[in-house]
Amino acid sequence: MKIRLRLALLFTLLAAAILLVFAAAIYFSARNDREKEFYSLLQKEAVTKANLFLDAKVDTATLQRIYRNNRQIINEVEVAVYDGNFRLLYHDAVDIDFVKEHPEMLAQIRDEGMVQFYQDGWQVIGLRHEFEGRQYLLTAAAYDQYGYNKLESLLRNIVLGFTAATALIYGAGLYFARRVLQPIAAMTEKARLISATHLDLRLPTGRNRDELSELAATFNNMLSRLEHSFDAQKNFVSNISHELRTPLAAMIAELELAQSREYSVTEYQSIIRRTLGDAQKMARLTGSLLDLARAEYDPAKIAFRPLRIDEVLFDARQQLLQTHLDYRIDICFANEPETEEQVMLNGNEYLLKVALINLLENGCKFSAEHHCTATLHFTPTGVEISIVDEGIGIAPDDLPHIFEPFYRGANSRFAEGNGIGLSLTQKIVRLHKGNMEVYSETGKGTRFLIIF
Repeated sequence: MKIRLRLALLFTLLAAAILLVFAAAIYFSARNDREKEFYSLLQKEAVTKANLFLDAKVDTATLQRIYRNNRQIINEVEVAVYDGNFRLLYHDAVDIDFVKEHPEMLAQIRDEGMVQFYQDGWQVIGLRHEFEGRQYLLTAAAYDQYGYNKLESLLRNIVLGFTAATALIYGAGLYFARRVLQPIAAMTEKARLISATHLDLRLPTGRNRDELSELAATFNNMLSRLEHSFDAQKNFVSNISHELRTPLAAMIAELELAQSREYSVTEYQSIIRRTLGDAQKMARLTGSLLDLARAEYDPAKIAFRPLRIDEVLFDARQQLLQTHLDYRIDICFANEPETEEQVMLNGNEYLLKVALINLLENGCKFSAEHHCTATLHFTPTGVEISIVDEGIGIAPDDLPHIFEPFYRGANSRFAEGNGIGLSLTQKIVRLHKGNMEVYSETGKGTRFLIIF
């Protein structure tokens, strides 16, 4: 069932239920009013006829003749008058005697003062009446044909009105549901056109600042992120293909050359060195790609534990120096930590080492003397790591792009690289809820600042 039909049905059921309660209240109120009014009428008729009989001394034959004449036209009230000893003094029609009073009924009337009840659809009232110091018992009964006809007419009108109103409400519900859901239909049609090759399309947000507009805006933001991710993925794959193709082509060329004819041992060793260098370059690239993929994981899936950030920095320095014996890395402390907690950082040791090694290696690689300095500064809110070199620096045009994957600036001619290190480092720092800033001047050096 479509939402439009469901909304129309729910709206109709709710409105119909309210109408039904309202109509029932009107009907039962009218029925109660009719009953009370007719009992009041019976009481007045009984007292009036008793006064005619007892006070005005109208003879019985006259009163009975009036009753019988009226009974042919309307539903006349049948009245009976008894004295305190339950002796019948007057009756409109003894031969009819619809009520058929008995001593128990008369005793109840005398004791309670008034009784009211139904008998075969007729309303009956019995009451105690005082006249000239004596007690009389009166009964009056009649069938309220006029009142019942009005009730029947009211019920018929209620049923017809309820049916017509329900149909009208259902039609109005369908119309308004269609109007309200029209933006969703437009979104659906637009969404059908969106695919991997048409991620530039966006849903219409409309001019109303309502929930549907917010939904469309949220969906458009998601599409923008998806489009950006797709573009990044395409660039990523393209860059990987380019980076892998170069060393692979070199390795294939070297091996084909070695296979083409006989070489001396020295020449073979030279070919092997060049091939090994290309293989090592591919290994470094593959490792960087794996680290980059790991840094893209959901933080919930990466193991974090309390670490001493100074120990992680020393380990990263030691690991880098083992593979680059000509590098010089100094580690300084700008201040002493006041508490043990200032040194602790909740993080992933492997990823933090990867990030620090990348920065330390860059600092040494682009410096003439292969030297850089790492400084730890403990603050009341966290810890700062500053890595400074006095190398060639970063060109102003390259500075905004250094964190883009596979981007290599003008200084790439001074050292080998694949353009992944800084992008990976930034992702790792953000994964640990930190910030990274860079300050550089061409020919004077670069300073990277990590703030945890």
